[in-house]
Amino acid sequence: MDGVSSYAESRPQWTPFSRYRHSLWLLTRRDLRVRYSTSALGYVWSILDPLLMSAIYWFVFTVIFERSVGAEPYIVFLLTALLPWMWFNGTISDSTRAFLREAKLIRSTTIPRTIWVNRIVLSKGIEFVASLPVLALFAIFSGAQVNVDLLYFPLAILLQAVLTVGVGLIVAPLVVFFRDIERAVRLILRLLFYASPIIYGTTDLPADLQVWAAFNPLSGIFGLYRAGFFPDQLNWFDVGISALVSVAFLVVGLLLFRRLERSVLKEI
Repeated sequence: MDGVSSYAESRPQWTPFSRYRHSLWLLTRRDLRVRYSTSALGYVWSILDPLLMSAIYWFVFTVIFERSVGAEPYIVFLLTALLPWMWFNGTISDSTRAFLREAKLIRSTTIPRTIWVNRIVLSKGIEFVASLPVLALFAIFSGAQVNVDLLYFPLAILLQAVLTVGVGLIVAPLVVFFRDIERAVRLILRLLFYASPIIYGTTDLPADLQVWAAFNPLSGIFGLYRAGFFPDQLNWFDVGISALVSVAFLVVGLLLFRRLERSVLKEI
């Protein structure tokens, strides 16, 4: 007992933020271990889906049809949006089950409940970062031109993290009360895929639609990702709108989550 007491006294006094950060990392690491511990291919699964999707769209638009959208090399054009899309899509999909999957553990812990959404954002974000070497390889072998705008890549990651956390904090508690939202989210994500500049760029849209496309926050974010390879895809108006909408989603998500948190704990 003396040893336990002395250890407790000698432990560093963590601030609430450092405790939250430590718990977030532990839960994220657990998610990644569970996801890949029983998988023979492991890391390959995190990149296989976007690679297959890229291959399909590349074949359809460059081999079957005469492509009039995007830019060359088209495979790099696709991957610069498909990889972050997989992060966004996977996080929002998993957020619909954030409180239902581990209800007992959530009720028995005292850590801030936002961590159950943020761990999904972080784990999917780590998978996204781990897939970037694949993008680099395709860029090298396809002869893609790299420019200084590649420095905007971290800004794109930051904006996407803000947006994804905000949407996740809205979706996760609402699904607890309205289970149909889970199916609705899947449909919305499917529509959002085609409404976002993934297989095409915003510059490929008619002029009167480009302004409206800017209000899809993913437009400016994907433009930042692509800017390092395709500088004409960067539109600062789109980026500004994306930043405003992303912050708005985060504020609304935090306020809604705080208001519903107690009711969620009772419901689950």
